[in-house]
Amino acid sequence: MFDISFEDPEKNTTEKLFAHQNSWGITTRTIGVVVMVHGDDTGLVLPPRVAQIQVVLIPCGINNKNREELVAHCKTVSEKLNKAGVRAKGDYRMNYSSGWKFNHWELKGVPIRMEIGPRDMKTNQVCIVRRDTSEKSTLQLENLEDNITSLLDTIHDDMYNRALKERDANLTVSKDWDEFCALLNNKKIIMAPFCGEIPCEDTIKKDSARADQEVDANAPSMGAKSLCIPFEQPGDATTETCINPKCGKPAKYFTLFGRSY
Repeated sequence: MFDISFEDPEKNTTEKLFAHQNSWGITTRTIGVVVMVHGDDTGLVLPPRVAQIQVVLIPCGINNKNREELVAHCKTVSEKLNKAGVRAKGDYRMNYSSGWKFNHWELKGVPIRMEIGPRDMKTNQVCIVRRDTSEKSTLQLENLEDNITSLLDTIHDDMYNRALKERDANLTVSKDWDEFCALLNNKKIIMAPFCGEIPCEDTIKKDSARADQEVDANAPSMGAKSLCIPFEQPGDATTETCINPKCGKPAKYFTLFGRSY
């Protein structure tokens, strides 16, 4: 898109300003990465900092005698969390069981589920369940806001570290073409010396495609494509030759390659 302009809101004139644009594409692809990296067989697992709802409160053990009191108590706890900057929401629907609600919010990936029953109300505590680990624990209402905020930070750090560990376990360096193709078939992402020429990348993609599907007919068969040029390089690429054996040119940098899906 070009020539996107608008009237300057700061000046009483018809002078036009041009909109600043970029093409990072940090939209649907980013959402897809979050789903694939953190999700599990139960559903989404959202990092707390991007979750629309960070804590969902579910009243448990409701009956006709305690309904109003228990719901009012949950709303008070929810309001305290919201005032502390925690994005909390209560699920007070009476046409669904507590177990149904647990599954519903697990599917949506809410980082913390908070269960409050009549006994919790009397003992001034809450039961919490982490979505990322299913770990269950209890917290006192005193200093609840600070403890929940701290727990959200812990969940964020734990999720990041697990994802980083998984990435590093599947990230490798290769300077040999046969090894490069073997690692690709083992679902690795590979940093390899590369000359940076587009025709050379086309050759790499073509020659690294799997021609034999006997091992796993459902395995990805497309060739490798460049993903990015990492800021942190594993060495001086200029002393290496391009990974493409048909190229022979000096490499400019280590480039991260992965298989197209």
